[in-house]
Amino acid sequence: MTVSIKSPAEIELMRESCRIVSDVIKLVGTQIKPGVSTAQLDMLAEDFIRSCNAEPAFKGYGSDPKNLFPATLCISIDSEVVHGIPGKRILRDGEIVSIDVGAKKNGFFGDGAFTFPVGEVSEEKRRLLRVTKESLDRAVDQAKEGNRIGDIAFAVQSYVEAEGFSIVRDLVGHAIGRELHEDPQVPNYGKAGKGTVLKEGMTLAIEPMVNAGTFKVVTAADRWTIVTHDGKPSAHFEYTVVVRKNKAEVLTVYN
Repeated sequence: MTVSIKSPAEIELMRESCRIVSDVIKLVGTQIKPGVSTAQLDMLAEDFIRSCNAEPAFKGYGSDPKNLFPATLCISIDSEVVHGIPGKRILRDGEIVSIDVGAKKNGFFGDGAFTFPVGEVSEEKRRLLRVTKESLDRAVDQAKEGNRIGDIAFAVQSYVEAEGFSIVRDLVGHAIGRELHEDPQVPNYGKAGKGTVLKEGMTLAIEPMVNAGTFKVVTAADRWTIVTHDGKPSAHFEYTVVVRKNKAEVLTVYN
């Protein structure tokens, strides 16, 4: 396994891609309300990315030429965990919606995700959002030189499970840079002190996927959308970060 350490100049290029990702999430977030279609959100995101002289990272992505991802955003609603395909679906009050976006500029990728409430949501969903976001923040605290991938994973899993939720195991985070997905993988479950040693200059996409019910997931008929096995809601938050000596630097900055 080859682990890429980014130079200061490369990190500056990644910072630009990540700024675009952050701005897309902020922009799309202003339009999340009942009655809006997921296709409208996707069009808004693609237009913005291209206006920045960047490319949507997800559009056309995939290993099967007959089933490449067709959109700019992954939009996943309620029991959809990740990789939902935008289309005619209309957002409804009480849902939660994950917006996952990647952008490529100057040869480098940025990646980020945020799960938003649509209108007024239930207390269970509010708590799911809070716990998932907090688990990401705790993971970022572990992304410092000398720690291991397992420290990130354990920080997420131990907190989430103590709160009564479950961690998706079939999908993981990843390193990122000149490729959207680089080594090492960054799982959200595992043992502290295990796995690849973190070094300054590594760039990681850390992305907890947390389910209200079982951790088990299935793939929908479109062969992209991942949904919870029991139909309960799921939340997803993601940052691209740089490993530093004392504290990770978050490149996709949004709240």
